[in-house]
Amino acid sequence: MQMRSGSGHGHSSQIQRRAFSSFVFSLRSALHHAEAGVQKAMNGISFPLPLLITLLLALAPVGARAQTSAPWPDDLVNHMTGQWELEGKILGRDAHHEVRAEWVLNHQFLNIQEKTAAGAPSSEHRYEASWFLGYDPVSERYVLHLLDVFGGRFSETLGYGTRDGNSIRFVFEYADGPFHTTYRWSPQSDTWQWLMEQKDKADKWTTFANLKLTRSPQ
Repeated sequence: MQMRSGSGHGHSSQIQRRAFSSFVFSLRSALHHAEAGVQKAMNGISFPLPLLITLLLALAPVGARAQTSAPWPDDLVNHMTGQWELEGKILGRDAHHEVRAEWVLNHQFLNIQEKTAAGAPSSEHRYEASWFLGYDPVSERYVLHLLDVFGGRFSETLGYGTRDGNSIRFVFEYADGPFHTTYRWSPQSDTWQWLMEQKDKADKWTTFANLKLTRSPQ
């Protein structure tokens, strides 16, 4: 729940340039052979240039157009998969949510679906969110993208996180100040703590939410 939302760069640029050059070379070769095949098959029939380009791109090898990244394994994040019951305090108010987390998009992201539990008190504020938790191997940091009922304004800011043992601490640099979200796993009880902190007007860190996730009964 969240209502608010150097050298490595040079190395990455070199890799991207090499990959792009390889892609262009493969595409040119594919286009050359495809163009010859199309001209022979069409036996002199002319086509508009845009249509010809579309045909040639369609005939290019799939491997030359895109390469899918290998699935991302993470021994800590993997413990968050499954069905959970979330309870705790948000801005001092009780919260009862249902959470479901599963790997999506070729195992590149953990999608965390969160919503107010059906059995929550009617006085409780209704909430729903979808989190996408991934990892950037170039920058060597976690990435967290929040989409929730508060709309696109707060979804513009990504959280970047680092791991420390069994916890990952994310920093969201919002326009009105930084916001911290920490996921902490307890292996003894197989539970998670979600701790969210923000700075107040006096520039002091305060607790926004302190939540505990326990696995839902099977």
